[in-house]
Amino acid sequence: MLSTIQGSTDVYLIPGDPVEQVRAPEVFNLIFRTLGINAVLVPVHVSPGDIEAFVKTAFLAKNIKGMFLAIPHKSLVMGLLAHCNAFGRAAGAVNGIRRNPNGELEGGLFDGEGFVASLDYFDVAYAGKRVLILGAGGGASAIGASLALAGQKAPADIAFYDPAPGKAQSVAQRLAAAAPVPVRVVGSSDPAGFDLVVNASPLGLKLDDPLPCDVSRLEPHAAVMDILMKNQPTPLLKAVRARQRVAQPGFEMLIQQAPDYLDFFGYRQAADAVRRDATFIREHLYPAGMAGEIRRIPQTASASVSIPGVGESRLVHS
Repeated sequence: MLSTIQGSTDVYLIPGDPVEQVRAPEVFNLIFRTLGINAVLVPVHVSPGDIEAFVKTAFLAKNIKGMFLAIPHKSLVMGLLAHCNAFGRAAGAVNGIRRNPNGELEGGLFDGEGFVASLDYFDVAYAGKRVLILGAGGGASAIGASLALAGQKAPADIAFYDPAPGKAQSVAQRLAAAAPVPVRVVGSSDPAGFDLVVNASPLGLKLDDPLPCDVSRLEPHAAVMDILMKNQPTPLLKAVRARQRVAQPGFEMLIQQAPDYLDFFGYRQAADAVRRDATFIREHLYPAGMAGEIRRIPQTASASVSIPGVGESRLVHS
C-alpha cells in the first residue's frame, strides 16, 4: 500500500468549475492506495474559458498521465480530441482524457456505462421501459447515450426535461441522430407515465432545493435513481422511499464506472479487482445511515481485492 507521493508517481488531474463537490479524488486515491498503484488524482479549479489551454499545457508534463473531467468541462474539450469512444461521440462529451503513445489525446465517456451498470446492480429494469431523465447536462446526456445505445436492452422511450430553454432539445436531437431508440423532450418534470425516473439535475445539492419532480405523481411500479453524490440519501430518495417506491443513490454510478476508468488508463489488473469486489469503495462512500444497504461478498472472494505490485508496471494502451 502506497501512502506517499514520489518523484515516480503518475499524476492525474480532475478539472472542474466548481470542483469542491467532486468525489472522484477520494475514490480513486483510495483505489490507488488499496491496490498499491503509484498514482494520485488531484482536483484543479479551472474556468470554462481556460479549459482548452489548460489541457494542452498540462499534458506537456510527462508525468501527467490523464485527466478526469467534472462539470462544465465534459463537452468543452471535444475539439482537442483525436479519438473518442462511441458514447462520447453520441453525447458530445467525455469524462476522461488520456495521451496516447503518439501524443494524440483520446477521450472516453464512462458516466452512462456506470449508470447502466448501477441499474443492473440494483435490479432496476430498463429494457423496453419508459425513462424520464431530469436535467440535460453532461451526466444526463451520458446516461441517455448509454441507454440509447444499449441494443436489445435499450428502453422503449427516453424523454428529457430541463427548464433551460433549448437545452434538453439539443441533447435529444444529438442522441436521436446516433441511436435507433426514440428520444424526445417533454415540457415538464411530471413523472406520470414513466417506469424509471432519473434525477440528473443539480436539484438536491442544496438541502433547501425543491424536489426535482412531484413524487405523488410516480407510477406505483416506478423506480427512481438520483445520481447526486452529495447529501445522500437526498430529499428525493427519502420522499420516494416514504411512498414505498424503489429509489437508489448515485454512489453506485461512480463505483461501477471505476473499472472503466482504470481500463482506460491502463490499469487492467486493478480494473478486474474492482469488478470482483468494490466493497471497500462502498464502505468509504456510503454514509452510516445507508451502510446496511452495502452488499458484501464472502470474505474468501473479497480477499482478491489486494494486488501487490500492480502499480509496478503500467500496462500499455492498446
